[in-house]
Amino acid sequence: MFVCGQLPAKLTHVNQLYRFVKYAGIVNINNLRHNSDASNKKLHKPLGTTIKPEECMSESKYLKSQKTIPVCETGAPCPVPQERCKPNNKLIQPNKKGSDFRKNGKYQFSYWHLVAALIVTGVAYKISSSFLKDDKTDQQKNQSKQKKEGRRQLRSKNKVKVPADSKLIPKEVPYLLIGGGTAAFSAFRSIKSRDPKAKVLVIAQEEEFPYMRPPLSKELWYNTDRDTTAQLRFNQWNGTQRSIFYEPREFYSNVTNLIESDKGGVAVAMGWKVTKIDVINKTVTLENSYEINYNKCLIATGASPKNLPIFESAEDNIKDKVTTFRTKDNFLDLEENVSNPKCKNVVVIGGGFLGSELACALARSYKSKNIFQIYKEKFIMAQVLPEYLSEWTTKKAEAEGVHTISNTEVQDYKYKNGRLSLVLTGDQTIDADQVVVAVGVQPNTDLATSSNLEIDSKIGGFLVNAELEARSNLWVAGDAACFYDVKLGRRRVEHHDHAVTSGRLAGENMTGAGKPYLHQSMFWSDLGPDVGYEAIGIVDSSLPTVGVFAKTTGGNAISVNNLSDEQKTNSEISQSNEKSESSISQIVKNNNTEDNTEEKKEDKVKPEQSTKYKDFEKGVIFYLRDDAVVGIVLWNIFNRMSLARRVLAGNTKYDDLNEVAKLFTIHED
Repeated sequence: MFVCGQLPAKLTHVNQLYRFVKYAGIVNINNLRHNSDASNKKLHKPLGTTIKPEECMSESKYLKSQKTIPVCETGAPCPVPQERCKPNNKLIQPNKKGSDFRKNGKYQFSYWHLVAALIVTGVAYKISSSFLKDDKTDQQKNQSKQKKEGRRQLRSKNKVKVPADSKLIPKEVPYLLIGGGTAAFSAFRSIKSRDPKAKVLVIAQEEEFPYMRPPLSKELWYNTDRDTTAQLRFNQWNGTQRSIFYEPREFYSNVTNLIESDKGGVAVAMGWKVTKIDVINKTVTLENSYEINYNKCLIATGASPKNLPIFESAEDNIKDKVTTFRTKDNFLDLEENVSNPKCKNVVVIGGGFLGSELACALARSYKSKNIFQIYKEKFIMAQVLPEYLSEWTTKKAEAEGVHTISNTEVQDYKYKNGRLSLVLTGDQTIDADQVVVAVGVQPNTDLATSSNLEIDSKIGGFLVNAELEARSNLWVAGDAACFYDVKLGRRRVEHHDHAVTSGRLAGENMTGAGKPYLHQSMFWSDLGPDVGYEAIGIVDSSLPTVGVFAKTTGGNAISVNNLSDEQKTNSEISQSNEKSESSISQIVKNNNTEDNTEEKKEDKVKPEQSTKYKDFEKGVIFYLRDDAVVGIVLWNIFNRMSLARRVLAGNTKYDDLNEVAKLFTIHED
């Protein structure tokens, strides 16, 4: 049906082309019907046409006043077809050479006429089809170019400001929040809960109301309906659907009417950037030098994704194929590009939380595409998990369809004929239709220099005390805060739950609570359907670890120590017994303990039981510092976070882990 629908349009194009060919004298169908002398004749009427008598006589011998009588009514015979008159009134007999008529006057059909006509028609159709195809290709290219250019302009840094004029922003507000992410949202919720009529102004550089970021690398990729994805809606763990935006637009007040409102409210000035804070005079300055006075101020500027230097200086045609991943626009761009049938190879650079989550999500959602994950470590999640568990997780990612490339970095790129290739360590190359850079983030601390604020030289972020206060009437929350943890020391955390917790505490303290940061925030990650974990505290693979895992057969458990790099594997032990899941194998110390440790190990463990254990489906991993538990990972175990917090708060020692591990009942789920 599609072909038939296009045929009339193409034939019309052919007819137009033929008129041009005929006009130019390239082809004359009439010439094909006559002999080769036809080109020397004057223009005449078609063969077999009845002519008037006056057309056969000179004008001087014919009386114009004479009544014209049809030739056949005079009794004279009708003219024989093909007879022509010269001006001297003599009849010209048709040239028989090449004639299409037999001697009896009947027309004789010549097949070569039809063949010639078909050839001409075919050539004309071929030419017209070529023109149509070229026109269509050019049109598609132009549309694609315009689409990319429009998207680039739509999501460029120079976004539309709301309100458009800074003069419409209040000159003075009781509560001012710099940043429009999760920490800011949690802060103004906390402020409004303690001060219902509070007037809160949020200045957000991003042109969006506050929204949650975790679904961008998790749930949104598992939507089967792209329309739902385009609306930025996802299915929660309980099956209900919701938007990534915390509140609808109707929740927020108009910026210009905020101060006049008797009930207070929260207004968001989007697209504006604060360039300076005057702590003494309690004012902030926008990029156009407009000043706003505040009573209480919160810095919640978050963090920005890092990029590779080779891509930062690349041309636009390269940048169109490369994206960092942080915002909802990054998600929408990536989802659109990966869904394109022409996109075959997707390369994710980075082996941490975000890179691993994205690689597994893409491999699960796009089975027909090649998903590569490039990272400089030996295994994915190597900076967080002990090596044995990092290796096991890497194999799970590969089972999901991810092509992992370890111990490798991207050193350069090549671009030829619209194709991008990455040059890897060892002069390896890999074709990439889409590149995602997920190599970590850096806190947004530009305000520190202009505002004379202190930042931590080691881990970054604005230095704040246990109450999250940087200076008088100035607090910091979220990724940008380097806070003092009374249990674990100075820290900076880049996870969603920390943004919620620190934002809530900062909001309480802005209303006079004066509380220290005691709550231990958690984080979670999902790497496909078989790997999901929750963690709390300091989770760092450089620390000694002790892991307790459930066996898949029977109600037994194994204990794995990672107390030194040299003995990650040879300190693994499994113990079989007939007891229930509460039976935990003996924990074996590393080589930093007394020499009799190895003797005890040899006495209690049979040689065949010391083999390396490969199955880590469920378990608990304890991270130790000075023999005390400072971090816990619940591996495929859920609804135990409150217990993990109690263990962490109790300053649990290494010698107590045998009994502590039993509390997590890892066999019950």
